[in-house]
Amino acid sequence: MVDTVRKRFGLLGRNISYSFSKGYFTDKFNSENFAGCTYENFDIPEIAAFPEVIKNTSDLKGLNVTIPYKETILPFLDKLSKKAELIGAVNTIKITKKGKLKGYNTDYYGFKKSLEPLLQPHHKKALILGTGGASKGVAFALDELDIPYTFVSRETKENGIDYDRINATTFDNYQIIINATPVGTSPNVEAFPLIPYEFFTEKHIAYDLIYNPAETQFLKKAKQQGAQIKNGLDMLIFQAEKAWKIWNK
Repeated sequence: MVDTVRKRFGLLGRNISYSFSKGYFTDKFNSENFAGCTYENFDIPEIAAFPEVIKNTSDLKGLNVTIPYKETILPFLDKLSKKAELIGAVNTIKITKKGKLKGYNTDYYGFKKSLEPLLQPHHKKALILGTGGASKGVAFALDELDIPYTFVSRETKENGIDYDRINATTFDNYQIIINATPVGTSPNVEAFPLIPYEFFTEKHIAYDLIYNPAETQFLKKAKQQGAQIKNGLDMLIFQAEKAWKIWNK
């Protein structure tokens, strides 16, 4: 009997028991007969615990990275892909044969691939709610699509506005509204970003990076005004498959 080569993969984050990735990859390994491959959650209270994960996990070949470590992971990596360096956030790590850690960003790819089919000529500009690691991948994808964008955060930042400044004129100028915050994620399903939803129209796209619940309050409220809505599930699937390719190339 031939010993199956063991390959371990996993997700690094905090409070990630709800995560999509573990179920997705476990199903993939079973249905596509990837014998010896396993996927587990590495739920750590702070990023300082990351080196212990690497040290204590044999046969680890790759990791996905989620909230809140997409940016704070960078100093722990040996190398970054060109795009991850430009984006300034990492959601995929490949562990090389020599044990080196290389960071990639597949978020931008997943987001871009899932948004593209929705775009029409009148979708000229985007508003990105949030300024964390996820929003950086979104911004990079919009750059590649030649769609200008503005960030929205609780404090006014460079290339950004605060929530209080969003009004009817903002919605006239920005036809794509993207929630890149965790507001509205299960279990806090009644929460939503504080924006004036009455100004959404059928000319708008409301895109939420959240996938659980499938229809957040943000999406429900936008849909009531006729907006086209999209959650983050396709983005996750696209980025997961891209990560799988990176780990195995």
